[in-house]
Amino acid sequence: MEPPSKPRRLRCSVQNYDWGILGAESTVAGLYSKNSASEIVPDKPYAELWMGTHPSGPSFTAEEAEPPKPLKGLVSENPGLLGEKVVERWGTDLPFLFKVLSVAKALSIQAHPDKELAEVLHKTRPEVYKDSNHKPEMAVAVTEFEALCGFVGVEELKTVLNSVPEFVELIGLEDANKFLHVNEDDGDDKTKTILQKIFTKLMSASKDEYSLLVSKMKARLDAENKVRTLTEKEQLALRLEKMYPSDIGVLSSFFFNPVKLKPGEALYLGANEPHAYLSGECIECMATSDNVVRAGLTPKFRDVKTLCSMLTYKQGFPEILRGIPLDPYTKRYTPPFDEFEVDRCVLPEGESVVFPAVPGPSLFIVVTGEGHLKTNNSVGEDKITEGHVFFVPAETEIGVTAASGADSANDAPGALQLYRAGVNSKFFL
Repeated sequence: MEPPSKPRRLRCSVQNYDWGILGAESTVAGLYSKNSASEIVPDKPYAELWMGTHPSGPSFTAEEAEPPKPLKGLVSENPGLLGEKVVERWGTDLPFLFKVLSVAKALSIQAHPDKELAEVLHKTRPEVYKDSNHKPEMAVAVTEFEALCGFVGVEELKTVLNSVPEFVELIGLEDANKFLHVNEDDGDDKTKTILQKIFTKLMSASKDEYSLLVSKMKARLDAENKVRTLTEKEQLALRLEKMYPSDIGVLSSFFFNPVKLKPGEALYLGANEPHAYLSGECIECMATSDNVVRAGLTPKFRDVKTLCSMLTYKQGFPEILRGIPLDPYTKRYTPPFDEFEVDRCVLPEGESVVFPAVPGPSLFIVVTGEGHLKTNNSVGEDKITEGHVFFVPAETEIGVTAASGADSANDAPGALQLYRAGVNSKFFL
C-alpha cells in the first residue's frame, strides 16, 4: 500500500485538436513541454493538457526513482489514497478530469449528456460516446476567455427574429410568429416548447438550405457594415463564418449568450446545456468523461437529433463565478456538482500558503513561477516550477512557498500561479 500522504509528480497527456493555439504561443504547449520534457512543434496546435485517469489521456507517475505507473493503476491498487467516502461514491477512480485549454478557433456547438442519457448513448454507440458518465464542467479563465453559453432570453430572441431575416426564411413565418407572440402569461413550458421547435427546425435544415442562407446573411452584413456599426452578435457571426464557412453554427450562434470572462472569472455548465468555447485560455474541470454531443461549428460527427432532444431550453444569462476567498492569495470556485471544485492561487514572491488536508484526492498544476512544496509529515521540501503536476492523496496538508528573486533560477520569478482540483467540499459535509 502507498503511504497515505505522499504527493506524486505526474506526467500528463496532450491533445492536438485543430482548434488549439499553435506552437509556443499556446500555454498548453509550454506546460506540456515542461511537464514531459518534449520539444514544442511550431506549426502544431496544442489544445488541451489532460490531468487525471481518463483512458483517452491518462496521467502517469513521474518519480525519478521508479518506473512510470498509470495514475489509474496507482489509485485502483491503493484506494486509501482517494479517501473512504470518495471510494464509496465513485469507486477506485478519480471522479474528476482536470485540463488546461488553449483555444484559437471556436469549438463545436455542443452539450454534454446527463448520467442517464450517457449510459444509453454509450450502450448504443460506444464508438462515438466512449464512456457512460455525465460531464458537468467548469472553466476558469487564465486569459480573457470567450464562450457562447445557454439560450438568450425571450426578448433578445424576439429581437433576433425581427432583425435576422435569414432565420425567418429558414424556420418559416408561422413558427417565427408563434415565438414573437409569446408573453409572460404563457409560462415557461409553452415558451420552451416553441423554442425547441424553432431551434430543432433550424438545426435540422439540409446543408443546401443553410449554406445558402449563411452566404446570404454574410453578404447582407458585409453590405450593412459599410453604413452602420454591426452588433456584437453580427460581428461574431462573421468571425465564425470565416472559421466555418457555410456552417449552421454561424446562424445558430444568435440563439446563445456571448460570455466574456476576465482572468479569474469562471463559468460552469450543467448537463444538457448548449455551449461553445470561442477563444482564450482556461483551466477546465469536469466529471471524468469525454462525452460530447455536437451539432455545429465542427467537421466532426454531428448528432443533431440527440442534441435537440436533450437540451433543457432554459433561457437567460449564465452565472459567472468570481471565487470565494480562502486566504489573501487563494479563491475557490464551487459549482453545483459533487465531483469537483477548483482553487486558484496567485502567490507573490516569498509568500506562503497552506492547503489544508481534505477527505478526498487533489490534483495541483503550476501554471507560472516557481517555489517549494512541503507536506504535513515530510522533512524536506520539493521544488516546484511551471508545468509540474502533482497528485495529492486524501488527508494530506500541502504548504507552498513562492520563490523570491534571490533563490529562483532566473532571479525574477514573479508570482507563483497554481490551480488545485478536488472533490467538491460540500460533498463531505
